[in-house]
Amino acid sequence: MPEVLVVDDSKVMREMVVACLRPYPDTRFTQASSGLEAIEQLSLKAYDLLVLDLNMPDIGGIEVVEFVRGQNQLRTLPIIIVTTRGDEASRERALGAGASLFMTKPFTPDSLQGAARSLLEKAPDEASRG
Repeated sequence: MPEVLVVDDSKVMREMVVACLRPYPDTRFTQASSGLEAIEQLSLKAYDLLVLDLNMPDIGGIEVVEFVRGQNQLRTLPIIIVTTRGDEASRERALGAGASLFMTKPFTPDSLQGAARSLLEKAPDEASRG
């Protein structure tokens, strides 16, 4: 059963991401409203996918990606960045830090579902579980 952590400081956006991914079979979702909360959640439980905003009030998305990639047990965790920042510098910085995919808001449910499906099906079942 896939475990997905959705991180965005906007509750509406978190709910929208969950609604888009809910059709993926037997998926469980955890939500975090900040980068710090995301890091706490990642320390408590294993996830199969992280969907992450870049702009957050405490610890930004890039710093969360860098934290994840710096942890041996999380190194292979797939990360989708979903952000309003559509500029090439933000995209390059996120992917350079280790994000798996970069998507700009607004996105279509199909595009997010497809991105999540490809990452969840590509990853070995226990890859992100350490």
